[in-house]
Amino acid sequence: MTRTLSLALLLIAALAAAAPPGAAQVSEETVHEIGAQLRCVVCQSLSVADSPSETANQMRGIIRERLAAGDSPEQVKAYFVEKYGLWILLSPPRQGFNLLVWVVPFVALGAGLVLVLLLVRRWSRPAVGGPGPAPDAAMRARIHREMAEREP
Repeated sequence: MTRTLSLALLLIAALAAAAPPGAAQVSEETVHEIGAQLRCVVCQSLSVADSPSETANQMRGIIRERLAAGDSPEQVKAYFVEKYGLWILLSPPRQGFNLLVWVVPFVALGAGLVLVLLLVRRWSRPAVGGPGPAPDAAMRARIHREMAEREP
């Protein structure tokens, strides 16, 4: 029993010594959340969290290292933005010129709905003059005469 307890204490001491001083425990969930906001530079259509590429794996390692060093998630994203530019973010920030990316689709959708409503309203209205006035007796006689001339 004493030997098992001594072995367990020795194992705990070895693990504590192996961890670098001041290194914080980084949860994989946090790494995944940050990686989900960054674009993989190889795949470009996948996030770092979802990409199977070796580059994405290295980027996840950098995220882990920076978080363990004490950086906040915002500082980690800022590091990648500084290195790769705003392109690296899957969702562009809602400010400046990038605001157009967030606003234009809704404006276009609204304009399209207004156009459809106007066209439906225009098509559902009856014609302005209607079918026209009924022909008088002289006009009817002329129509019958011209029809008779055309028949063989």
